[in-house]
Amino acid sequence: MKNPVKASLSICILNYKTPQLAIDCLASVLPELTGDAAVVIADSCSQDGSMAKIGSWLKGNDGAGRCRLIALPVNGGFSAGYNAAMKVVPADYYLLLNSDTVVRPGAIAKLLEAAAKHPDAGLFGPSLEWPDGTPQDSCFRDHSPLGELIAAARTRHVTALLRPYEVPLPAANAGQRPPWISFAAVLVRDDVLKSAGMLDEGFFLYFEDCEYCYRARGAGWESVYVPEARIIHLRGKSSPVKEKINSAKRLPRYYYASRTRYFRLCYGVAGPTLANIGWSVGRIISKTREAFGAKEPHLPGMAWKDIWTNFYDPLSAKGRDE
Repeated sequence: MKNPVKASLSICILNYKTPQLAIDCLASVLPELTGDAAVVIADSCSQDGSMAKIGSWLKGNDGAGRCRLIALPVNGGFSAGYNAAMKVVPADYYLLLNSDTVVRPGAIAKLLEAAAKHPDAGLFGPSLEWPDGTPQDSCFRDHSPLGELIAAARTRHVTALLRPYEVPLPAANAGQRPPWISFAAVLVRDDVLKSAGMLDEGFFLYFEDCEYCYRARGAGWESVYVPEARIIHLRGKSSPVKEKINSAKRLPRYYYASRTRYFRLCYGVAGPTLANIGWSVGRIISKTREAFGAKEPHLPGMAWKDIWTNFYDPLSAKGRDE
């Protein structure tokens, strides 16, 4: 497929060992394409037959030749994968989609309409939902040391007291311009990438969306929530972290390495220390309640130890190994 020098829209899908999910995502995207919009599917060195399976599906379903399937040499994580995908087809807008998303009819058009309506904003997030239409958290406040306290305590009175610092932001309270939006599905204006830079490849997975929205705000670009654009998110199907959080299992090292990197970049040298102090205070609260039988354990296993991952080298990627 020959693309113009710059397309109006490039839809980027990152696959890592989820070929059927990526195909389902593609099946929802292709009918929504108009004009010169293109699709790039980047496979992060899955080595599980993903390339062959997705390629075979494209041969039978991409008659217009809108899609490009590329194989990345290594699994460099979320940011590295999407940065590579965005470089394939230069565009005015990039729609980043997790492989575990399914686009509802009209969602892409509504995101583009919002972008045209708000030329001063740079990132546009849809309403994420479960297949039955139940909404998911799509908008958020910035991660902060007090937010870490709330998460570790998970106690009603603490949450109420520190409500302005609770990270998930219910859609009813999010307003049109939340601090940041989930990158499970996000439309990014090319001008944002030019002024704020590409995604930070020092993050392997998690916290990269919050950090990028923070960086974009510093460059003068706000995020816009577009609730009328609805996208199904099969949350947790493309990564084991959500399932492990829900079952209080130990999380991969890369989660905590990303956490440390985020607090260092966004809060300065003292950021990781302040975050861990906040978490520890919250943990004392929840641990005390557990000891008296007033609360069930809810934190991932070994979190008290793992929050210190990369503490002495916060900008390193050495915490990626699971």
